[in-house]
Amino acid sequence: MSYLDSPPKNNCIFCDKPKASADKENFILYRGKLSFVMMNLYPYNNGHLMVSPYKHIPSISKMEKEDLFYLNLLTQASIQVLEKAFKPEGFNIGANIGKAAGAGFAEHVHIHIVPRWSGDTNFMPVLSETKVMPEHLDSVYERLLTLFKEIHP
Repeated sequence: MSYLDSPPKNNCIFCDKPKASADKENFILYRGKLSFVMMNLYPYNNGHLMVSPYKHIPSISKMEKEDLFYLNLLTQASIQVLEKAFKPEGFNIGANIGKAAGAGFAEHVHIHIVPRWSGDTNFMPVLSETKVMPEHLDSVYERLLTLFKEIHP
């Protein structure tokens, strides 16, 4: 609800956060050559990650081949990290391209990776507008950071 209630922002988190030297505060887990991985501050599930190119590009269709390839390579590596860390039973992976598709930052394409487990939804969001997260963002960050140090996409 804090995300929904907050005033709209004109800045781009996918441009601003990588420029800062505050990876832990910004939940940036990995900085690659052409893309980076960060946690979602308002996750749909434990371990919800976002993979984004550094370039400010609105759509996958506008990306150069090398950027697109690296984005997908880093998405693959992120899935492997999540498999080690959380042993999910599945994933939702996708990009919301354009405001009409639900993109919160329509001007900067990014891939969402959401780990899923059988029965991971419950009545809380429906009855009380509350999402239950089994682990705090800080501890998820520390757990994943260790595993991201081992990847070399």
